[in-house]
Amino acid sequence: MPQKTLKTGNGVIHILQGDITEMKVDAIVNAANAQLILGGGVAGAIRRKGGPTIQEECHKIGGTYVGGAVITGAGNLPARYVIHAVGPRMGEGNEDEKLTNATRNSLKLAEEHGLHSIAFPAISTGIFGYPIDRCAKVMLNTAKEFLEQAQSVKEVHFCLWDEKSYTVFEKTSENL
Repeated sequence: MPQKTLKTGNGVIHILQGDITEMKVDAIVNAANAQLILGGGVAGAIRRKGGPTIQEECHKIGGTYVGGAVITGAGNLPARYVIHAVGPRMGEGNEDEKLTNATRNSLKLAEEHGLHSIAFPAISTGIFGYPIDRCAKVMLNTAKEFLEQAQSVKEVHFCLWDEKSYTVFEKTSENL
């Protein structure tokens, strides 16, 4: 499995290809919709492997805004928590800012809960249509910036499903 590690600020950024639902980290991030309905893509895999309790907790929360993030337990997943981050749909406007906020708010939630490790997918690059190269630039820069002042978060993983996404993140990281 390809992997790249970058030391930055008070922590480390790991870029790897794999299945985020298998990550043994404090929290994995779900590329969520504003209603917190676990449908397809990353969310569907989390629902299938994590069991019904994650969706039940999402129903209790009710939803969040684009750029926002909420936290639930992780059900049967190896992670302790799932942070549900709502990224932008292409064409809605201010997409880069909204993705920055979704990434930063996920990291802030991890920090508030005293977590040390978090794993992100490439948020909004599936059915929301966000370009993978822009996603890599926004998410990697936001993580790097956050790690420069983070207290508890020490490891940020970008777990990319396919080789193309991994390659784009890996190449983008060379310019951090």
